[in-house]
Amino acid sequence: MGADTEPGKEDRCQELAKSSSFHHRIYSEVEEIGWENLVKLGDDLTFLSFRVMDKNGRVHILELTLEKTYPNCPPSVAADVPYIFNLVWSMDSKLKDVVLQFQRHLEKLQEFWLTLDDIDKTLWIAVPKHLHSSLSCRLINIGDDCCIMLSLNAKDPRELPECRFLGSDAKVHHLRKKWRINGKRCMLPIDRIKDETFTDNLAKILDMPLPKPPNKQKNDNQIECGVCYAQYLPIDDELGANSGSGTDYTCENSNCSRAFHSVCLGDWLCSITTTRQSFDILFGNCPYCSNPVAVRIAGGK
Repeated sequence: MGADTEPGKEDRCQELAKSSSFHHRIYSEVEEIGWENLVKLGDDLTFLSFRVMDKNGRVHILELTLEKTYPNCPPSVAADVPYIFNLVWSMDSKLKDVVLQFQRHLEKLQEFWLTLDDIDKTLWIAVPKHLHSSLSCRLINIGDDCCIMLSLNAKDPRELPECRFLGSDAKVHHLRKKWRINGKRCMLPIDRIKDETFTDNLAKILDMPLPKPPNKQKNDNQIECGVCYAQYLPIDDELGANSGSGTDYTCENSNCSRAFHSVCLGDWLCSITTTRQSFDILFGNCPYCSNPVAVRIAGGK
């Protein structure tokens, strides 16, 4: 006489089989993209983030959230870009297809970021600590106690941007009048004259020289750790001399320049199988751009 089936046992077995299949698929698809490009993987494998570098060396983080029914349902996509692309998905699609579509999306945004680079390096940005590659707005100090808030069209950065002037009523009225008269006439040559930059045209529109950025202090650079996302380490006796300290290591890739606590970066490198150690020095790659990094491990002299 056969044994009775335990209530719910068959359902649990089926659920376990589905879970095992899901895990195998995700690990296999991450392998196709490259484990070295993986930044974070959720415990249940439904959240993944990948490091993707564009052709100009900018590093972007692509975040994917999966349903348990994946690949029946497409991943939810988030990234540090001004707008997200429309994901094309089918039952045969894989995670690498999302990465490829994201890379094509980054190609379309290169002119937008080059324009922002021109603005950020040439003009006096009023709030430099809050610059981000996903933001299309810039608050610019144009002198005489006036600022202009520019909103660029990420899809067509050569288009005349939306603007808002901040200052006294009389000065704002004067600037608006110049913007209205000179705006379209001065922005159009960008399509034909390669030497005309966005900032050149902005100066022509406002009919005035624009202030250059003031000398930046070193502490204006990134101060939050790229691993723990905090400015300072916690005050903890176990951290010894590092207790409560700020970031003390910066990636040497100028297109990355990500800041880290050396303790956090060392812990992260210890979790990566490709990391090499020589005496008390760990050699590996930056979590954001893969540039070579080397840090002294805790307890090193």
